[in-house]
Amino acid sequence: MNFREIVKEYAEAPISRHLILELLSDYQSPNDKISELLKSKELISIRRGLYITGPKMDLPTPEPFLIANHLRGPSYVTLESALSYWNMIPERAYEISSVTIKTSKLYKTPVGRFSYQQLKTPYYSYGIKNIEYSPKQTMLVASPEKALCDKVVLTPKIYLRSIKQTREFLIEDLRMDSEVLKTLDTKVMELWIKNAPKKSSLKMLIKTLIEL
Repeated sequence: MNFREIVKEYAEAPISRHLILELLSDYQSPNDKISELLKSKELISIRRGLYITGPKMDLPTPEPFLIANHLRGPSYVTLESALSYWNMIPERAYEISSVTIKTSKLYKTPVGRFSYQQLKTPYYSYGIKNIEYSPKQTMLVASPEKALCDKVVLTPKIYLRSIKQTREFLIEDLRMDSEVLKTLDTKVMELWIKNAPKKSSLKMLIKTLIEL
């Protein structure tokens, strides 16, 4: 059986070296076979010990958000990446932004850039949605409300002190649509404040959203 047939079942998620070694257990030297697959670009290394299948294999590959979840876990996609996913900002993000409970990190991979910023629990664990992209791909993405809160929390030097300043930040700086902002669930956002960084900025954000 060729490698494509062996790996087909697992191709929709990043694959660990441990699993590939298991799949290649019939080979006399599976490590040499992995080197060969990397050289022929049938496998692509996205970080040490983690791979996806290459375009030559012509198999479904994991969505970038799912790759982000696996590259550094636990983590979820948020900030501009999630805001763009929920059509809250007009731009498409050029790198996938996530948060993690681990230290901040940037990965430059053959399939794009993936950045991670640290958030502490329990705030980290609020507002995470499971998005089913396909039967084999379920991605962890911040809800629209959480992605916006994370943007305020993690943007350096942003301290929201008035409704006017907050409106400018949302509508002029982030180019958000006030009609979309009106749909956000401020009640659920209020539940997060107790354990959130930048409490006063988030309170002002909620106050502004209510007044829109």
